[in-house]
Amino acid sequence: MPSALVLLGYLAGSIPFGVLLTRWLRGVDVRQQGSGNIGATNVTRVAGKKLGAVVLLLDALKGALPVALALRVLPGQPMVHVLVGLAAVLGHVYPVWLKLHGGKGVATALGVLVVLVPEAAVAGALVYAAVLAVWRVSSLGSLAAGATAVGTSALTARATEYAGLSAFLLALMLWTHRSNIRRLMRHTERRF
Repeated sequence: MPSALVLLGYLAGSIPFGVLLTRWLRGVDVRQQGSGNIGATNVTRVAGKKLGAVVLLLDALKGALPVALALRVLPGQPMVHVLVGLAAVLGHVYPVWLKLHGGKGVATALGVLVVLVPEAAVAGALVYAAVLAVWRVSSLGSLAAGATAVGTSALTARATEYAGLSAFLLALMLWTHRSNIRRLMRHTERRF
C-alpha cells in the first residue's frame, strides 16, 4: 500500500497542467514561450493571469490530493505522507510524460504543505505575495517563501518528518532555481 501511494503521488505530480492547458486553450507550447517553464508563472506570462491562476491551483492540488489520501489511508505513518508528498513534487520537476523536464515544483510543494503543515503553507504564501508585490520577482518570492516555510515548519509541524520534508523541499527549490539564483546575483532576473 505505501509504495502504491508513493507511485500515485509521482504520477499525479507528473501531470503537466501548464503544458496541457496552454496547448488546449491557447494553441501554444508553454515550453517554447517566455522562460520555457511549465509552471504558473510562465503560463501567466504566456497565456494570461486567469490561466496562470488555474495552473497554480491544479499544480497545488496534484501535491495536496495524494498526500491527503495517504493521511486518510495510513494516518499514523508520517514517513509515508512525506514520501508521497516528495514523490508528487519530484513528479512535477521530473515528469515521465515530458522526458523528465518539468517545472520548479513550487506550487506542488505548496499543495503538499497545505495538507501536512498548513501554517507553513500560509506563512510561505504570504511572504511570496509580499516579496512579489515589492520586488516583482517570482523566483525571489518563491525562495523567500520556501525559507519561511522551513522556519514555520520547525515550530509548528505535527511530526518531525514533516519539518524535515519542508527543509528538503527548500533544498530542491534551490536546485531547480539555480539559474534564477545566478541571474538574481547578476541583477538580470526577469521581473514579473
